[in-house]
Amino acid sequence: MPRQARIDAPGALHHIICRGIERRKIFRDNTDRDRFLERLGAVLTENATPCYAWALIPNHFHLLLKTGTEPIAGIMRRLLTGYAVTFNQRHRRCGRLFQNRYKSILCQEDIYFLKLVRYIHLNPLRAGIVKDLKSLDRYAYSGHSCIVGKRKNSWQDFDTVLQYFGNERCSAQKRYRDFVEKEVGCGRNPEYTGGGLVRSVGGWGELKSMRRMKIHLKGDERILGDSNFVESVLSQASEQMDIQYRLKAEGWTLEKIIDRAANIFDVEKETLLSGGKQKIRVQARSVASYWAIRYLGLTAAEVGREFGLSKSAVSRAAERGRRLVDEQLLPLDE
Repeated sequence: MPRQARIDAPGALHHIICRGIERRKIFRDNTDRDRFLERLGAVLTENATPCYAWALIPNHFHLLLKTGTEPIAGIMRRLLTGYAVTFNQRHRRCGRLFQNRYKSILCQEDIYFLKLVRYIHLNPLRAGIVKDLKSLDRYAYSGHSCIVGKRKNSWQDFDTVLQYFGNERCSAQKRYRDFVEKEVGCGRNPEYTGGGLVRSVGGWGELKSMRRMKIHLKGDERILGDSNFVESVLSQASEQMDIQYRLKAEGWTLEKIIDRAANIFDVEKETLLSGGKQKIRVQARSVASYWAIRYLGLTAAEVGREFGLSKSAVSRAAERGRRLVDEQLLPLDE
């Protein structure tokens, strides 16, 4: 049976889980962990991808990421490929490091955001790597220590997490820690690692009860959320694929998108491609970047080669383009 395609979109929240092949260690010591975090920070920063929670366990890791203009698949490809190469070189091994594909679960943010932050950050305690919450507060290889203010990571978005607990940082950190402490000793919460209908509704017992009442729900292993959220995500994913197929069938290419943006902003195509920080040029390039990534499925690197820009510059441009398209209701095709 063919594996299902990943679901992604700008602004989507993903719980990422990646394990070592045959559950072997992917972090043998702190040097491995430090190198992984250095690479993770560089990739996230370059692509403006928010990270709210993370934890490293000897044979796997967890991340809670939000998609920016660069798809999560591209982020993970760079992270895993680069780390595997350096790990194999350092430990004089060859072959695959990671087990199958990493798991990426698209999550309903308003229901699961804080629960996932807590779940991910408690993993080192559940795994017995640290003995108690006080030790976790200072543990270097979980994002919890950054949120409570014991360590710093420039690439971790702890402010967004703390905003849920108040506007004053110290009191918000205390409320966050109390929130985490309530879950200590409460088990593994498997619903946060699998997605799907059974786990989203709280187990087979709850699902059977709903079915007896003739409540029909929609589920998908790639998605963690209620039935309405799952249906909405699947519908949007299908619509997005339909748009990409239609545009490509109609002959839309990056060059044609550039022509369209140049026409809308009344600039010459050569002017658009020649760089420069004149406002109208920046706007035209930004909109073209957004359309190319959003509607043709191109990567920031592919767009960057055409414009002579870095991936991070294209990611920032595409985000500006998204805002312009939304604010000015700019149509790609009419």
